[in-house]
Amino acid sequence: MVSIGKQNRLPVAKIVDFGVYLDAGNGVEILLPARYIQTPLEVGEEIDVFIYTDSEDRLIATTEKPFAQVGEFAFLEVVDVNSVGAFLDWGLPKNLLVPFREQKVKMREGGVYPVYLYLDDLTKRIVATAKIDKYLGNVFPDYKRGDEVNALVLQHTPIGYRVIVDNLHNGMIYENEIFRNLEIGDTIKAFVKNVRDDGKIDLTLSGNVAERIAELAERVLNYVKINGGVVAMSDKSSPDEIQAKFQCSKKDFKKALGHLFKEHKILMIPDGIKLI
Repeated sequence: MVSIGKQNRLPVAKIVDFGVYLDAGNGVEILLPARYIQTPLEVGEEIDVFIYTDSEDRLIATTEKPFAQVGEFAFLEVVDVNSVGAFLDWGLPKNLLVPFREQKVKMREGGVYPVYLYLDDLTKRIVATAKIDKYLGNVFPDYKRGDEVNALVLQHTPIGYRVIVDNLHNGMIYENEIFRNLEIGDTIKAFVKNVRDDGKIDLTLSGNVAERIAELAERVLNYVKINGGVVAMSDKSSPDEIQAKFQCSKKDFKKALGHLFKEHKILMIPDGIKLI
């Protein structure tokens, strides 16, 4: 059966002047309007489409991709507010409704808010809610240390950045793990450092230690090369200077220098390093 609010792969059932009808199973056919068809289709051919409802609550297909699907979190902009609620731009012609009852604070036009998309059981319409916490942490994480995850940057706190992990879990990236700029609303790759007893996940932006140091060593070596073979940076440099130039910790920087020294690629000189 078709999944409303998500990507579906459906076969063409019949071709008409104004588009094609797709077979959604159980005798249901869904129109894909002609404006979304880039190349001619044939009956039986399968195509990837997003399914939602039009202004008359009829199922409709599109090859356009929204900014988020049902079951996902996203930061979306309010483009209109009326007596029903706030309407968000989610990348499709029909804007996405956040009813007043689903707003944590009164949403205003032009504002950007974190929301969760879900399918209303009664109307089968796709709607959004700003009350996102009730959709987080409902299943215990099944991760091991080092697993790669997707993280949506949600909030900056005094101890680091709160994130949403894989559209399911609460996570945190602590300040001492951050060596590059993060922006609220970014979706980033991160790695599991620890799953706590309460189900929250501590993350790091660095994966496998050996791979991380090897990649950093290559960046340091290139930096020395493009600066004439000698630079006034060493294991005595300040953490702030190291972070500014290489977006890493001083600990990792020292490991990278040690790696390059053992490979006979650099020499340690007073107050700097020199290319061999």
